[in-house]
Amino acid sequence: MPTPEEFLDETREQGLRELEDFLRIPSISSQPDHADDVRRAAGHLAEQYQRIGLQNTEVIDTAGHPVVYADWLKAPGKPTVLLYGHYDVQPVDPLDLWKSPPFEPIRQDGQLLGRGSSDDKGQIALHWQAMDALLRTTGELPLNIKVIAEGEEEIASIHFEAFVRANRDRLKTDYCVVSDTTMVARGLPAITYALRGLIYFELRVEAATVDMHSGLMGGIAPNPAQALAEILTRLKDPAGQILIPGFYDGVLPLSEEERGQFARVPFDETALKQTYGLEALHGEAGFTPTERNWARPTLDVNGIWGGYQGPGAKTIIPAWAAAKISCRLVPDQDPKTVAAALRDYINDIRPKTVRLRLTELEGESNPWITPVDHPLIKAAHAALTRVYGQDPALIRSGGSIGAVEVMGRLLDAPCLLVGFVLPDCFAHAPNERLDIESFYLGRKAATQLWKEIASIPSQPRPLPGGAGARDVQIQLVVTRDGSVVGFN
Repeated sequence: MPTPEEFLDETREQGLRELEDFLRIPSISSQPDHADDVRRAAGHLAEQYQRIGLQNTEVIDTAGHPVVYADWLKAPGKPTVLLYGHYDVQPVDPLDLWKSPPFEPIRQDGQLLGRGSSDDKGQIALHWQAMDALLRTTGELPLNIKVIAEGEEEIASIHFEAFVRANRDRLKTDYCVVSDTTMVARGLPAITYALRGLIYFELRVEAATVDMHSGLMGGIAPNPAQALAEILTRLKDPAGQILIPGFYDGVLPLSEEERGQFARVPFDETALKQTYGLEALHGEAGFTPTERNWARPTLDVNGIWGGYQGPGAKTIIPAWAAAKISCRLVPDQDPKTVAAALRDYINDIRPKTVRLRLTELEGESNPWITPVDHPLIKAAHAALTRVYGQDPALIRSGGSIGAVEVMGRLLDAPCLLVGFVLPDCFAHAPNERLDIESFYLGRKAATQLWKEIASIPSQPRPLPGGAGARDVQIQLVVTRDGSVVGFN
């Protein structure tokens, strides 16, 4: 009988084909015309869990897209882990920038290209294949596992909290594990202990009820596109400092220990600029790019539209213009306090010739952090060191995973974020890709992770304080996109 690791070596091609079948389902949660595809992806995933020997497999309906559940609870006296992932994916626009159809995965130069290959279907697949290897070769798992995969992470997990509240007894666990983040480089694993929170707005600036003739009304009527531009340029100064009064209130300073941990992670500015076609990096003075990306709050304009955008000329003054704005928040910022400050500031600086409508969109998530000396983090450290041959980096991530904060709060369980994909995977961008060798090694790391967590004493030290407690230096801020931008 082969060992689990030998079984994984023997099934490398099979594992990749299983993932490719999963990637062919266009489970775009944000687009209503793909609702049937999202449900089809949920059903496909449930079939994989049932096939490998997990029990109580179910596709559970929510007010939105379904959640897939399965478990294996045959390890009395051992810890229970709730493994979280998401099977929904981002839209694929702009389609013309893809090298190949986004839902027809191809292998190219050691990479598997396809939407969802890294975020997050590839990481879901490596976990089910690791569990399959353990069950096939040993007949059991070293601990109790409950698996959930949601279909709304890419739309801010808008129904996930209600799902967890309704299923607290079913989801009761000692620990949560999430693989929706990245490594820091090929062969260098990472444990993500903190992620940023998120608030998101749509700003609409109106001047008239209809578009106006730019000759007949030019010089008389206010232009909402101009007014919108004036508002947006007053949100930050040219150096990237956010100008909203009180925005930085509560932001915890980085400790020297944290800065030292960040500094040991490789950062290649030239490669980063080349990857994204950037002329230069940008951001607050006094912080390294890594520190700005992981541990400083941000405000970004995500889109602008309004007026005529078709071919040729149309001489109008538009009736309205709009933009989408998001803020990434860090401990101890409060999303509601920041949202109120943003609303007040925009109202104060707006040109008085226009009307405003600032709408907060669904998907607010709190920053979250977990102590780096918790036994769960130590177990992951031991597992990753054994498989990769070097200490994992202890990092933060710039994104937001609302589900992590929800699970930690409602299930009263510490959470581990450990990812097995590379930071240059183009998550959310055209040509999303998965490094194939990292996928294979990640499967082995997952098997070792379960063995190490199974050895944690049954009464680990509880989390000190709550999210953002000032006596805790490291907790976990949640990622909506899972990307570590500073290393792409």
